[in-house]
Amino acid sequence: MPRPPAHIAMVGIPAVSHVLPSLALIRELVDLGHRVTYANDPQVADLIEPTGAEFIPCASTLPVVDNDWPADPIAAASLFLDDAVQALPRLRAAYDTDPADLYLYDIGAYAARALAEQQGRPLLQLSPTFVGWDGYEEEVGAHLKALPGADAYRDGFARWLAGCGATTLDVDAFSGRPDRALALIPRAMQPHADRVDGRRVTFVGPCYDTRAEPDGWTRPADAENVLLVSLGSAYTRQPAFYRECLAAFGDLPGWHVVLQIGKHTDPGELGTVPANTEVHSWVPQRAVLARADAFVMHAGMGGCGEGLLAGVPMIAVPQGAEQFMNADRLVELGVARRVDTADATATTLRAALDDLLSDPQRAARSRQLREEARAEGGTRRAAALIGDLLTTV
Repeated sequence: MPRPPAHIAMVGIPAVSHVLPSLALIRELVDLGHRVTYANDPQVADLIEPTGAEFIPCASTLPVVDNDWPADPIAAASLFLDDAVQALPRLRAAYDTDPADLYLYDIGAYAARALAEQQGRPLLQLSPTFVGWDGYEEEVGAHLKALPGADAYRDGFARWLAGCGATTLDVDAFSGRPDRALALIPRAMQPHADRVDGRRVTFVGPCYDTRAEPDGWTRPADAENVLLVSLGSAYTRQPAFYRECLAAFGDLPGWHVVLQIGKHTDPGELGTVPANTEVHSWVPQRAVLARADAFVMHAGMGGCGEGLLAGVPMIAVPQGAEQFMNADRLVELGVARRVDTADATATTLRAALDDLLSDPQRAARSRQLREEARAEGGTRRAAALIGDLLTTV
C-alpha cells in the first residue's frame, strides 16, 4: 500500500553550508506528495522555496551574514544556545496549532528538538557533517568542558532545557546524541566510523537532485585539464590566497582554472588574471567538479563529499572549524594533500598538485571511494528511510 502523505517539518539554521546538503532531500519529499514546511531565517528563503516546501520564517541571531564567529569555542556554542532560546517561541507560534507528523532538524537547530519533545512528536536529525562516536565525550567533549566559561554555558543550557518543555534534560545527550540521525556525508569522512552507533545513525552520503545531472557550467573545448579553486561559502574573503593560486596555476600549460572568490572579495584585488582563468563570485560547484581534474578547497564537509563523488584529487587548505580534521582525513584516504593557509604559497600549491598527479595509487583510491560513496544511496535512500520512519509513528 502506498504511504499516505504526511506533514514533515524541517528546521534549520541559515548557514549556507547547512542548508544546501538537505535541499535535494526536501525536494524529493515534496515530489513524493508530502506536505513539507521548512523553518529558517528569511535570508535563505531563496534557497529553500524552489524545493516546493512551504517556507516558515524564523529569524536567526547567528552571525552568518558577515561570518563574524568568535574564535573561542564556548562563545561560539553560546551563540547557538542563544539562537535556540529566541527561536523556540517562533517555532511554537507556527507549529503548536499545526504540528508536524515528523520533525527533521539540523545539528544546530536545538529549538526543533525541544519543540518535538514537548509535542511528543518523532524527530530525525539531518547531519551535514560527522557525528559523535562512542567515546567522543571523553576524547573531545572533556577538553571543551575544561575551557573557561564552559560551566556557565552548560548551566545555562540545563536551565533552558528544564523550562522549555524538552524531555531530554541532559545537556550532552540533548546536544550531541540524537535518537535518530541521517548523516548526509560519505561514511569514509566519519572519524572512528566503526564506533558510531548504527542503531542511531545511518550514513546515506551526499544528497543531490535525483531528476537531473549537474549542469550550469561548460568545460572549454580546448581545456586539457580543469582545476577548480573554491573556499566554499563562509571563508571566501581571502584575496592573498587567490593571488597565490593565480601565480601557481595561471598560465599552467594545458590547464583551465575556475576560481570562485565569493561575494566579499573584489575581483580588482586579484591583480592581473591569467588568460586561462575564469573568476566568479559563485559557481555551480558540483557541475564544475563533474568536469574537473583537480580541486583546491577548504575541506568543508560539503566540498569533501562532492570531491569524493567526483573522484578528483584535492588540495585541502582548511580555514576553520572541523575543516582541519576533514583535511587530515582526506590525506589519510590517499586522495588529497593538506596545505595550511600560512604555507599556501604559489610554490607549495604547485608542488602539491604535481605530487598528487604523480601519485600512482591516488587514481585507484579515488575511484574506490567514489563508488563507495555512490553506493550509500544518497537522496533516494534518505527519502525511503524517512518513509519507513513515518510508517512506524
